[in-house]
Amino acid sequence: MPSKFGHGFVVNLILLSKHFGLPPAQAFFGAADHLDEFVVPRQFAGTEVEELVEQLRKKVIWHQPGTMDKEDAADVVRVLHRLAVAVDRELGIKDADIGQYD
Repeated sequence: MPSKFGHGFVVNLILLSKHFGLPPAQAFFGAADHLDEFVVPRQFAGTEVEELVEQLRKKVIWHQPGTMDKEDAADVVRVLHRLAVAVDRELGIKDADIGQYD
């Protein structure tokens, strides 16, 4: 049976990132659904990637919509950025960086 909200690692990261590209008041609605079948590949076990995924799960699942949306959404975006850099580093890109943009 196909997944309803995404199954995998990169797929689910992209789906979560789409949520947090929305205004903070809308970002959390449905975001936790993408964590149901979010799979951390074995190669990242015990690494910073696994730690950041756990932080991401907690920040998304524990958020109370309507309360601190802006601050919590910004925290999630920071974790997503750190996670992207950590994945690149684990894949051998030692100078990975999200860059500066606004």
